[in-house]
Amino acid sequence: MKINELKEFLDEKVLTFNSPDFIADDPVQIPHLFTEKEDIEIAGFLAATIAWGNRKMIINNAHKMMLLMGNSPYDFVLHHTPEQLEKLDGFVHRTFNATDFKQFIRSLHHIYTQHEGLENVFYNQGNYNLQQNISHFKRVFFEIEHEVRTEKHISDPLKGSAAKRINMYLRWMVRNDNHGVDLGIWKQITPAQLSCPLDVHSGNIARKLNILKRKQNDAKALLELDTFLRKLDPVDPVKYDFALFGLGAIEKF
Repeated sequence: MKINELKEFLDEKVLTFNSPDFIADDPVQIPHLFTEKEDIEIAGFLAATIAWGNRKMIINNAHKMMLLMGNSPYDFVLHHTPEQLEKLDGFVHRTFNATDFKQFIRSLHHIYTQHEGLENVFYNQGNYNLQQNISHFKRVFFEIEHEVRTEKHISDPLKGSAAKRINMYLRWMVRNDNHGVDLGIWKQITPAQLSCPLDVHSGNIARKLNILKRKQNDAKALLELDTFLRKLDPVDPVKYDFALFGLGAIEKF
């Protein structure tokens, strides 16, 4: 398939899947529950953190997270008491458990009280390379005393990870798609900086379409995929996540 034909095909699939119907079966519905910026970004971050495995289970457990925080995530992060943190005991999503959940609340509190919030940390003083900024974010997130076991729940692209969940989260926060899916509440980062959330579905489809050669879904594969997608649309390359994911997970292309 020639590049212009491939672009036409993928653009059509973007329109198919980048629609409000997508929300009902995707964890992006969690930040859509809220209207305040800080609630949206914290809810989205927590939902994206547990976004691996069965999608229905992800969504159910993300709703449980919100309920445990009184459906006021920003207020909970800022003003939680030790007794309120104890109410998180028993929460588990695969290997993410209550110990991790509590650590995330403490680290988020640190980010909002000492670093001006999530957007500011990911912006990283204007550094354009978002994969470097994700690594910077992880360092800031864990600069307070923490359980070492919790570090595995935030990926580091500079250590070879494709960081699928954080790249998906950044898509939600940065990209204003005018179709009601991505929320686009962050203005300091542009959609042109975003990277495709590379997972088994998007990776497999990219390989079937011969736009990704590397077999592992790692940082090198992400760079290869990003480089190609930026040729198709340098302003909004990550919109093709809808096409690649939809073809793989929904259409079974």
